[in-house]
Amino acid sequence: MSFFNVINSCKKTSARVGLLNTGHGQISTPCFMPVGTYATIKTLSSNEIKKINYNLILSNTYHLYLRPGIDLLEKFQGLHSFMDWDGSILTDSGGFQIYSLADFRKIDDNGVQFKSHLDGSSHYFTPEKIIDIQRSIGSDIMMVLDVCPDANADIKEHEKAVEITTRWAKRCLEHLKNVGPKYDHPQFISPIIQGGTNEELRIQSAEELLKLDAEMYAIGGLAVGEPKDEMLNVVELLNGIMPKAKPRYLMGVGTPEDIIKCISNGIDMFDCVMPTRNARNGQLFTRYGKVNIRNTQYKEDMSLLDSNNQYSISQKYTKAYLHHLFKTKEILGCRIATQHNLSFYFNLIEQAKEAISAGSFNSWAKKFIADYNS
Repeated sequence: MSFFNVINSCKKTSARVGLLNTGHGQISTPCFMPVGTYATIKTLSSNEIKKINYNLILSNTYHLYLRPGIDLLEKFQGLHSFMDWDGSILTDSGGFQIYSLADFRKIDDNGVQFKSHLDGSSHYFTPEKIIDIQRSIGSDIMMVLDVCPDANADIKEHEKAVEITTRWAKRCLEHLKNVGPKYDHPQFISPIIQGGTNEELRIQSAEELLKLDAEMYAIGGLAVGEPKDEMLNVVELLNGIMPKAKPRYLMGVGTPEDIIKCISNGIDMFDCVMPTRNARNGQLFTRYGKVNIRNTQYKEDMSLLDSNNQYSISQKYTKAYLHHLFKTKEILGCRIATQHNLSFYFNLIEQAKEAISAGSFNSWAKKFIADYNS
């Protein structure tokens, strides 16, 4: 069975429906990955995530390395057993988190020296060590160690990031080839295309990484503060360069509108903390835009959270009740809002896939974006 197959394609856009096959099951794409940085989707159990029909989640190598630590994860034979999750897991390498520690890290050609944000202890990550950590985690899809400058970095910094990221991606792939997975399921590696919003650097990064013939490719270094139109331009540019026969992952994006626009440009996989983080702050996503449930206007609102969202919680509780829970700081409010938002994201992408298969994606996408901004 191949790692990825395209099943249906839109004739007017680059949107497509595919199947991604891992050792922990099959994932229909496009797909959104809930973010479980510390081996949990905040406020929810693994079983509750399964009930929303997610079968691929994201966790973070840097954070799991620090807590609970690799020795403990190996005792459990990996993260799946540790968190009682039988679906697939993608682990981000932690490059973004390490790079954000501007005052606590130093990058050289061989790797990155950094101090833990928890206790100040010193650590050194090489591309090979990052793969070994992810082997111990047992993730189905591993991201390479990369260098991810922020949106305001100068051109020389982006040039250096592209150069190092390409070299490190090659080392990651070679290392896994030499040592193999740690447990009894396959592990796949995804290089990460960098280059900021500079078209020449993005093309250079993509072309160099494509020579490595990896199973999939990711677009990194976006959703880090650049203007929205520049982010979309980069995705459109890379749509014409990235191989159509391999899954494409856009890291850290994003809003419902951005997801639909990027599906139009051939993106298959997304992740973002937005649906869960915003939920904990009392913000709900709906087809007609966002609802800030803390607002006084919802104090006596007896309407359902979202009658358009096909999920039991969205059609069980009222806005007045959820408003009350947030005002009284009851944890149930965060749990209800999180389940609603994750189900909204899941159902949104399911509707997109149905439209692609029916040949109506272009018109459906335009209507959704118009409704969402109404």
